[in-house]
Amino acid sequence: MFVKEAPQMAELFRLDLPSDTHRRIVHVDMDAFYASIEMRDAPEYRKKALVIAHDPRKTGGKGVITTANYVARQFGVHSAMPAMEALRLVPRQLLVFKDPDFEKYRAVSQQIHAVFHQVTDLIEPVALDEAYLDVTGNTTFSNTISLAIWLQRTIEAKTHLTCAVGVSYNKFLAKMASEYNKPGGRTVVTPDVVAEFLADQDIGNFHGVGKKTLPKIEAMGIHTGADLRNESPQELQRRFGKMCFVLAQHARGIDDRPVRVREAKSIGKERTYNPPLQTDAAVQNEFVRLADMVFTAARRKERHGKTVVIKIRDVDFTTLTRRVTTETFFDSSEAIYDAAWQLWLELGGLRKSLRLVGITVTALAPITFENIDLPLTPGSVRGDRQREQLAPEETE
Repeated sequence: MFVKEAPQMAELFRLDLPSDTHRRIVHVDMDAFYASIEMRDAPEYRKKALVIAHDPRKTGGKGVITTANYVARQFGVHSAMPAMEALRLVPRQLLVFKDPDFEKYRAVSQQIHAVFHQVTDLIEPVALDEAYLDVTGNTTFSNTISLAIWLQRTIEAKTHLTCAVGVSYNKFLAKMASEYNKPGGRTVVTPDVVAEFLADQDIGNFHGVGKKTLPKIEAMGIHTGADLRNESPQELQRRFGKMCFVLAQHARGIDDRPVRVREAKSIGKERTYNPPLQTDAAVQNEFVRLADMVFTAARRKERHGKTVVIKIRDVDFTTLTRRVTTETFFDSSEAIYDAAWQLWLELGGLRKSLRLVGITVTALAPITFENIDLPLTPGSVRGDRQREQLAPEETE
């Protein structure tokens, strides 16, 4: 009897294929990035349990933790946790809340990416503090370990921040390697040690095993990488569907996903304020400044866009966004400001003090040419120059 799914199943569980080991992938993960920047800039935070979040005592209990330093983590504080939980877990004399400053964090991230670009242009950002680098084609360094050491030392020299680095032949293993020895560590996983490296790894560390999946997998008696490798792929497929193939591959050190260079879909700048902005004049000044920053960043990347978006957040943490799209590209900081300010006026102006203002330009395209209006009246300089560019036989 012919079973339609049989060929797919046979292909799905071909796990005996040789893994592609020729690539050299580096995963860089900054250590407690936002908190480390704040400790760098204010050394008095270093012995405190620093939590990057709005103080819930000032927000009516609202807010989520962006990140925390390692002192706070010792008390069980982690990112995405309600900020109120930090008050419960950490002794009050140690606990410090710091409002996030994403403008500053983005600026430091740009410094780090500038270091990345010195060794490769094949960079896949995961977040401001994390990226994959494909350095297969780099011939400047004698080996990838030397390159990884250089990255860590150069990033620390330029930013005074540390990072963990994982080196292997694919993204999955490079990520596992960087997580293996944090903070500040460096781990290299070569093809001959993959089985040993993965065998003792907690199953919760594997990509694709989230909070909902973890208890279901552990109920099967799978707690480590070795358990996962020894489990029947067919049983995994029956329990978890398509995800099982990825898990079965990862358990064998297989991951052929390329490092993908992502084109920016938008360019934006935003800033949080403490104290909040309390007048329309103050808001207007910030719109002018942010519009100039967005335009400068867009020109640096040789991009322009047709959509402007504003984002505001008031003292009650109500967040609003508005956007406008035009038929032509915004070609100056003034044009961006004008669009943003008009959106602000349409919102009704200042009603409550603002904690955050942001401007973003989207619908980006490369700047491949400039639209120039050429006067056609006789005697104009550009009109004459236009005629001079005609073919000789047309002017003689």
